[in-house]
Amino acid sequence: MSSGFNTDVRVGDRVFHVQTEDRGPSHPLIDTAIYLQGRVVHRHCISYDPQTLLTELGNDALHKRVEQQHRTLIEDLRTGKIDGEIAGASPHSSQPGRVQVQLLNAQSWLSGGKVSLDIEVLGADDQPTSGIQVEAEIEGALRDAQHRSTTDERGRTHIEFPLPPLGKGDLALVIRAHQDAAKDEIRFTMRSRQAPAANAAGNQLTGS
Repeated sequence: MSSGFNTDVRVGDRVFHVQTEDRGPSHPLIDTAIYLQGRVVHRHCISYDPQTLLTELGNDALHKRVEQQHRTLIEDLRTGKIDGEIAGASPHSSQPGRVQVQLLNAQSWLSGGKVSLDIEVLGADDQPTSGIQVEAEIEGALRDAQHRSTTDERGRTHIEFPLPPLGKGDLALVIRAHQDAAKDEIRFTMRSRQAPAANAAGNQLTGS
């Protein structure tokens, strides 16, 4: 990522985490995600022409554009402009065809250099759902690798892989579930290489 911003925003009794980042020349997108308790509740992506923006205007212009989008989404959040989208993405909303992914072993997923994830996926009416595709990765690792599995009849699956070499930038454990058009994602920022932690919701995710 060439540039990015992370801000915690309190709205009433809820604390949202707003993350905006440039996906880089190979994926020329400015991506803003708003999280509530580790779950994406709103996403806004804008593409750009890297040839024009970087070559003619320079990295400074890209940084300013990322910052402007970040500030705009924070203002939309504070003024209630995107309340409808956030309400629709709430894990308690009952939408046909929706899925909700959750990490069951949030306190013990990292041990001895190994990532071990016990995952459950719920569908409509909060019922466990089988046959859901699940992906997990460490975003920001030096080697990109997605690890996949499918939920069983209990709506559960297990994904295990060695912790990859980590980069020096922002790091996050990302878990996604999807089936047809229904999808969900949870993301936990890793605040240091020794002490992974959940994002701004404050749920500690520490490895033993």
